[in-house]
Amino acid sequence: MCRSEKILDNKILKIAGLNIGIVGLNIALLSKGLVNIFNAGDFGKAIGFTAVIMSVIVFFYGNYKLISQKPKPVKLSESKSPEEYIRALQQVNGKKTFDNDIAVIIDQIQRLSKKKEKIRYVLKQKFNVIDKVYERFDSSISDVEYVFFENIKSIVNKIDAFDEDEYGRISKGAQRSIDRKFIETKISIFNEYISFVKNAVEDNEEIILKLDALLLEISKIDSIEEGQIENMSEIKGLDELIKKSRNY
Repeated sequence: MCRSEKILDNKILKIAGLNIGIVGLNIALLSKGLVNIFNAGDFGKAIGFTAVIMSVIVFFYGNYKLISQKPKPVKLSESKSPEEYIRALQQVNGKKTFDNDIAVIIDQIQRLSKKKEKIRYVLKQKFNVIDKVYERFDSSISDVEYVFFENIKSIVNKIDAFDEDEYGRISKGAQRSIDRKFIETKISIFNEYISFVKNAVEDNEEIILKLDALLLEISKIDSIEEGQIENMSEIKGLDELIKKSRNY
């Protein structure tokens, strides 16, 4: 189920709950077998009618607020779990230029999470968690995971800043009155956004691929010294990615 469908389902449930509650209250107030405000004294009738009027107000105001309610934006600087990053990506979804990219990135997040857990599971089968060997492998995994999600933060920021409507107008030639050199400059800027996102997606795919290779290599190891880890091509590859990211 996509995000828009989930949001719609949640809204429907909330609206249904509100309206059922209002209907239930009014049935209780008006039913002869229950409160029955029409047979109450003047004071009871006044309270009953006030409650009915308030329920009408709550009906219109409550439904309006629920229908117009928008999901709370995810603050990327505070995002820590894969689910929060997925939420952030879903919130910038809807720009057709990046729809496929966002679907791929969400899949990458899910694959990375499974890969990371699998590697750590295999490590725990072979090494004690307090061993230097385990710590060295675990440190590389954590560092490259950090790079992975930093890439996603940058992707979200780029997509969020991308003006889909403007890009569409220029692509369709709807701004012919503007000097050609300005249009070409705008197209160049938009293409930079698109290229950045696609390159970042490829970088993250490379991270997952290197973790795949690392998992395969670890599964073959029966014993290894801490110093030997540095000579592993898989660890060198991860360290190179981390170094390149920090320099960038």
